[in-house]
Amino acid sequence: MSGSNSIEILGKYLPEKSVTLVIDLFQKYPCHIKIVKNRKTKHGDFRRFSNGLYQITINNDLNPYRFLLTLIHELSHLVTYKKYRKVKPHGIEWKRNFQHLMLPFVSPDIYPKDILPFLAKYLINPKASTDTDVKLSLALKHFDQKNDLNYIFEIPLEAKFRYNKKIFIRGEKRRTRYECIEVYSNKKYLFHQNAEVDLIKV
Repeated sequence: MSGSNSIEILGKYLPEKSVTLVIDLFQKYPCHIKIVKNRKTKHGDFRRFSNGLYQITINNDLNPYRFLLTLIHELSHLVTYKKYRKVKPHGIEWKRNFQHLMLPFVSPDIYPKDILPFLAKYLINPKASTDTDVKLSLALKHFDQKNDLNYIFEIPLEAKFRYNKKIFIRGEKRRTRYECIEVYSNKKYLFHQNAEVDLIKV
């Protein structure tokens, strides 16, 4: 990945002062980057093709700070594969590469002070998804485009909410997920703690 076109394209999605650092990384670790429509189950992913090429996809609706974090998360999979081949996807090798690659970006020149302390704490032992870190997720959410949605953990117990055109009642938390009842069918569904839902106000 190189050239002014790449810088111009990534510049639309990344914090301004991170762009040159990102371009340098992808010159060192060539990979096709594909910007795609929102996927509710993930922010990005990494794929290795049988022809030896690599691809990273990133959702197009992420704010610049989440976009950067997701991009480096996925690049860390590429670096880990090239170094170790077969290891656990989010094992110690990936964690170390992720920490190393993120270090130059953990700066007030790139991340706002409202995010930095939560980002630094998360990177001490990064998990498979940033969404498992509630404080970091909330800090990142403040920079999303404004909408009327709430994280499910923000709404009251037994409150009704809409999700995918269905109405649910929020139940108790089970570890990292909330057990909810779909009103029409009375079936139980588990929602990730950072699922964004539309609270029905009464």
